[in-house]
Amino acid sequence: MLISLLLCTLYYIISQRMGVPKQLTEQQIKFSQLLVTNEGRKTPTECAIEAGYADGSARVRASELRNPKRFPLVVGYIGELREEYNKKYEVDYGRHIAELGKIRQSALDKGAWSAAVNAEVARGKAAGLYIEQKIIRTGKLEDLSAEELETRMKEIIEEYSPILEGESVSDLKAKVLKQDKTKG
Repeated sequence: MLISLLLCTLYYIISQRMGVPKQLTEQQIKFSQLLVTNEGRKTPTECAIEAGYADGSARVRASELRNPKRFPLVVGYIGELREEYNKKYEVDYGRHIAELGKIRQSALDKGAWSAAVNAEVARGKAAGLYIEQKIIRTGKLEDLSAEELETRMKEIIEEYSPILEGESVSDLKAKVLKQDKTKG
């Protein structure tokens, strides 16, 4: 009898010290929801304060609540909420095209032609109707042949001739060629 009483007492003490609560508290639920819905906009500490934890200990509570060893139920709930939000707001082709169509129609209804055109262009890009191509070329003047260099110089001279204040093209060309020969 005494042994069973001691065992019961021991189990009770162990369960009180090491036992995990079987359900989340309202504060833990609120913290989890705030953390997931404000990701990137609020810190975990701010979420803990807004959930009702004391200002002085909110940082520690926020850290503890995200620790799976200390609060596995809270961490699990946060994971479930994140999965739910990711599913709700995931982007797939059909949903994306439909949403852009709604935006375009709303813009047309309001007479916002520019916004409607932008939405339609975005739909076209998403559908693959537009190909955006950017070519970045790098090189040095030394890598150009004599013909390419002369063509490039002509382009530069023609482009900037209005600001070259009265120097003739032939004089300028001679100057550039003379400078090039002295460097080489």
